[in-house]
Amino acid sequence: MKKHGKKYTDIAKKAPQGAVSVEEAVAFVKAHPCAKFDESVELGMRMGCDPRKSDQMIRGTTSLPHGTGKDVRVVVFAGGAAADAAKAAGAVAVGIDDLLEKIKGGWMEFDVAIATPEAMTSVRKLARVLGPRGLMPNPKTGTVTDDTAAAVTAQKAGKVEFRMDRQGNICVMIGKMSFTKEQLADNANALIEAVRGARPAALKGQLFKKVSVSSTMGVPVRLDIHD
Repeated sequence: MKKHGKKYTDIAKKAPQGAVSVEEAVAFVKAHPCAKFDESVELGMRMGCDPRKSDQMIRGTTSLPHGTGKDVRVVVFAGGAAADAAKAAGAVAVGIDDLLEKIKGGWMEFDVAIATPEAMTSVRKLARVLGPRGLMPNPKTGTVTDDTAAAVTAQKAGKVEFRMDRQGNICVMIGKMSFTKEQLADNANALIEAVRGARPAALKGQLFKKVSVSSTMGVPVRLDIHD
């Protein structure tokens, strides 16, 4: 069992014992930081889906109203005009063969990878590198597109991906402790609604088993969320 420090333990004693509203939860988290740096705030969801069944997997994207507060580093696999547009939109690296070789060499200083449909033939060679890290471009998440400028802009503006892992959990950053309570609540509600909208048709039972919000080093507070 993980051991926590005195500050964490003291905050845990003050935390709501039951499930509370999104607004109450983020207010508590903001009022009780556990670190001196500007911690990230995350929303964690335990889903009622069976991760062993492909027709119950949840994956999608949504744009958070106030972004994440994170400087998202985007690379784009593209050539020609699409490459120029991506670079102008703020991509940290653009190219095809040269970018592939750079990543094969161990360079991984980026958070999102975007590719044009044409470039995907080459990008698939990196499936074993990008796939396990959740960085493989995918049409379902809007990261395979000819409109590279719009895709880069969306990612840098706060577009986030949510995906259920093998344990049936979804965890997404919804902002920073420096955000206002209202901004964090807006982002949390937007993400919850997006996940609710991605409910698998094959799921007959409860969608959300447990939802909580916490800062990087802080105490999680359970949310009163219904399907």
